[in-house]
Amino acid sequence: MNKYEHSVQLDREKCTGCTTCLHHCPTEAIRIKDKHAKIDHERCIDCGECIRLCPHKAKKAVTAPLSSMDRFKWKIALPAPTLYGQFENLDDIDYVLDGLLKIGFDDVYEVSKAAELVSAYTRLYLKTEGVKFPVISSACPVVVRLIGLRFPSLNDNLMRMLPPMEVAARLARERAKEKHPELSDEEIGVCFISPCPAKASYVKNGFADYESKVDEVVSINDIYFLLINEMKQNDDIKSLCESGVIGVSWASSGGESSAVFNENYLAADGIDNVIRVLDQIENGNIPQLEFIELNACPGGCVGGVLTMQNPFIARARLQSLRKYLPISQNFLSKEESKYIPDEYFFNELPVYHPISRLSDNMAESMRMLADIQRIRDTLPGIDCGACGAPTCRAFAEDVVKNTANIENCVLLKCKAMEKGENSNDG
Repeated sequence: MNKYEHSVQLDREKCTGCTTCLHHCPTEAIRIKDKHAKIDHERCIDCGECIRLCPHKAKKAVTAPLSSMDRFKWKIALPAPTLYGQFENLDDIDYVLDGLLKIGFDDVYEVSKAAELVSAYTRLYLKTEGVKFPVISSACPVVVRLIGLRFPSLNDNLMRMLPPMEVAARLARERAKEKHPELSDEEIGVCFISPCPAKASYVKNGFADYESKVDEVVSINDIYFLLINEMKQNDDIKSLCESGVIGVSWASSGGESSAVFNENYLAADGIDNVIRVLDQIENGNIPQLEFIELNACPGGCVGGVLTMQNPFIARARLQSLRKYLPISQNFLSKEESKYIPDEYFFNELPVYHPISRLSDNMAESMRMLADIQRIRDTLPGIDCGACGAPTCRAFAEDVVKNTANIENCVLLKCKAMEKGENSNDG
């Protein structure tokens, strides 16, 4: 397995080993060792739940500073539509786009514009012969990695289409080359302004055989105050917005699905709800649907841990902003709607080692599974986390894998001590 570079990291000095993150990690990627949390990077999906819930702010997202773009001659900003929901009383997206130019970018390409193109091609994708239903959106990198690690049987359901961020990056580069043919590829820098750390991980690692066209990922909360200082409501601003309701709606859960123009869809947000839906799809216990939109963050991308505002407030602001927008500014022409261009697809999915697989050898896996069950039956079954594992079952697996000692179970120790004391009394 290739080394996966993560954007969710631990600040060990702040960690107290309180087990909050331990009990909420959706892939059981966290253990408590030596009174501190430890992240298993093979299991981590960069969902940011540990960042969201840690009471001591000991988990952090690693993104690039804005100054990292200084090495490029032509700097392009890719604002996620979530960015627009961070500002109070915003009635014109152009204030945000113009503000990005004022803080040092040479061009702005809206991810919401690319989202409208992806939506149009998704409608065409769903009509393609041989597509396996329900089609699961591949827009959220957390969901894609989660499926690879926990639900590999659903890989064929994933839509093989690049997310709007990547489409925007490619189109932004093409526009820069058209306007400035004197620029080399190395002189053009593309910066995605992100609501979540998973996008930063996606850019760092690429996607199987696909190398991201984004150069740097800067968080919304890092750029927010710079923008506030430049967004003057009484200034004359350039008319830059090239997207509409469909593209901006991608920021909230259900926005991508509604753009499919199909009633046979489901939209779920929040990592626990996402896992519940994936379980139902895998078990065949779900209605006949054509499209499923899944967002790891509560409320959709507006709930990302790199945002500034409460996701419900941000969503309400976006609803208000949409009143001033056209439905879309990026409908496909009759010629474009005949087929999906190759550059909108990725060819391969990343290869992961499913976390449920104990060994590559079937016989060895069966033996380990039996040992896990045997040890699990001896444990208290209350999932207290005192051993450093999230559940008794996870602890039993750690013992079988020789990454934990059965003596780490505090309750077993207490029972042994009580039994010894009772024997001495007798």
